[in-house]
Formats: sequence, C-alpha cells, structure tokens
Amino acid sequence: MAGTIRILGLDPGLRRTGWGVIDVTGNRLAFVACGTVTSDDKAELGVRLAQLYRGITEVLTAWSPDEAAVEHTFVNKDATATLKLGQARGIAMVVPALAGLEVAEYEPNKVKKSIVGAGHAEKTQIHMMIGILLPKANPKTMDAADALAVAVTHAHHRTGPGRR
Repeated sequence: MAGTIRILGLDPGLRRTGWGVIDVTGNRLAFVACGTVTSDDKAELGVRLAQLYRGITEVLTAWSPDEAAVEHTFVNKDATATLKLGQARGIAMVVPALAGLEVAEYEPNKVKKSIVGAGHAEKTQIHMMIGILLPKANPKTMDAADALAVAVTHAHHRTGPGRR
C-alpha cells in the first residue's frame, strides 16, 4: 500500500478563496479540513492580496500538504474582474510554490466532470457530490466545496513519479 499523500485544493477568488485538504491513500480519499480565506472588499488591492497570502500561508502551516492544486481562471466579459481574479489566483499558486510544493492546475470543466460526470454541472451538484465522495466533509461555503472538488480532481489525475 502506498503512503498517504495530503492534497490542498484551492478555489481562488479575490473576495473569497476556498481551500480544502484531503488525504489520499491508494484509492481511498479522506476529508481533512476545509474553509475560506477572505479579504476585506473595502481595502486596497495590495492589502487584499496580502490578506489572501497570509491566509493561505496559515492553511499551509496548519495542514502541511504534500501537493497543491488550483482551479484555472476562466475569462469572462469583465476584463477588470478577470484581471483581479488572475491576481488572486497568482497568490493561490505562489504560496504553495514558495513552500516547495508542486502546484497543478485544473480547468473548471475538468473539475466538474471529475466530480459530477458532466463538464457543465451546477455548483449545487458539486456540493452534493462532495458530500458523497467525502462523507465527513462539512464545507460551510460553496468556495470550500469547490476547493475540495479541486483536491479530489487532483487525486484522480495526479501523474509522475510515485503517483498513479
């Protein structure tokens, strides 16, 4: 039996970044923790990004993951919102990278297809399936549920030495 790998999934957002931690032992998935890092939407952008940086750093310190996965940003019609989301995503990628973790990226449709079986699933469907895949999970927000979905997707699609 292979050792246990701890995976941190991140669903980046400037207002709320969801995080979820799971343990993977062979084909078995186990819920560890989840939550949401928030930033003050009345603060300047630099302050908000620093709040996300500190929050994600605290998650890494508390749960010591071996690998990380981040949902890839989608582009929408609002260029300013897309740019801000990209900056939050940059924070979500750089914090684990600075801690020496590999950071995988997954398109939203791949996450949905991995969890629900359809690439255009609704958030409520993802939340429901997370409850089935990780019965002990207790995400209080959709962002935390989405982050757990990213972690589970990574567990199913990990590649390379020592991975399936």
